[in-house]
Amino acid sequence: MRLTRRDALTVLAGLGIGGGGAVAVDRFDPPTAERQPTGVGDDGDFSTDVLPTMVAAAAVVYPSEATGVSEFVETYVLGRTTEEDRTEAMRAAVTELDSVARDWYDVPFSDLSTEERDSLLRELGVDTADPVPDGTISERIRFHVVNELLYAFYASPTGGRLVGIENPIGHPGGVESYQRETMETPATEEGREDE
Repeated sequence: MRLTRRDALTVLAGLGIGGGGAVAVDRFDPPTAERQPTGVGDDGDFSTDVLPTMVAAAAVVYPSEATGVSEFVETYVLGRTTEEDRTEAMRAAVTELDSVARDWYDVPFSDLSTEERDSLLRELGVDTADPVPDGTISERIRFHVVNELLYAFYASPTGGRLVGIENPIGHPGGVESYQRETMETPATEEGREDE
């Protein structure tokens, strides 16, 4: 299933972040003579520092059936950067993850293969770490990278449908959505004995 920019904006709206799309569009505009970089990009461009690593991490933690991941993640992450503290904490966690990749593999995290990214996250213990915003490196990466991406995925209408949640929390649908038939499930093998 294809994740879209609209899915990301729906998640941001559910978080109470209005105008997330406008924020994202502004941050993708390259600097010109008339418009110098301000805010997030002053000491490094957020879109080139953080987004490639977040998109690469999403390729590991999202189901393989999900497409349109790059556009979805970029829109969501840029929309989430409306809070300066969150932005800096996310940037720090992503920078640490990228630094570990450079130390271990001599390339940025985003340049690793999907298997190498998965291995790196597991070797750091991110898969079993508790999400703690100011904890160890594994806990910070779990909180600011993995959990952010998973929340965005599961809270989106398309991501929710992909994993069998037709009406995720925060997504409108009302009583009608609960009265519809459930999603189709794959047929079981005939002649299979129950144990």
